[in-house]
Amino acid sequence: MLKGISPCISPELLKTLAEMGHGDELILADAHFPGHSFNDKVLRADGIGVAQLIDAILPLNVLDSYSDPLIMMAAVDGDTLDPSVEQNYMAAVHKHEPDAKPPIRIDRFAFYERAKSAFAVVMTGETAKYGNIILKKGVTPVS
Repeated sequence: MLKGISPCISPELLKTLAEMGHGDELILADAHFPGHSFNDKVLRADGIGVAQLIDAILPLNVLDSYSDPLIMMAAVDGDTLDPSVEQNYMAAVHKHEPDAKPPIRIDRFAFYERAKSAFAVVMTGETAKYGNIILKKGVTPVS
């Protein structure tokens, strides 16, 4: 265990975060997402919710400031979104990036296409419907 790193961050996820470069995308997928169907680099975070992971990841990574850094899946026709899902995610985001804008929403199949080129997919224990989010890595500021 490392000091100052959330126990939600597995060694494999820590390595993945360190390997990511500017503009790389990380999908935090809900428990129902077909991650293995779209990407060869799938990590497990069973039992951990997406908001918990956002809160653990953002002290280590910054969000992209050049494009939309947060992307979520839009509801399929006939479905409705539970606004509390995005609210919970944004509460975790704003703890570390207070000026972050709400995520953009893209069609389900467009989201699946993004999953194919994502740096990695993290399968979580999140059970919220439409609980997937893409985090796009930004440039780490020089201290």
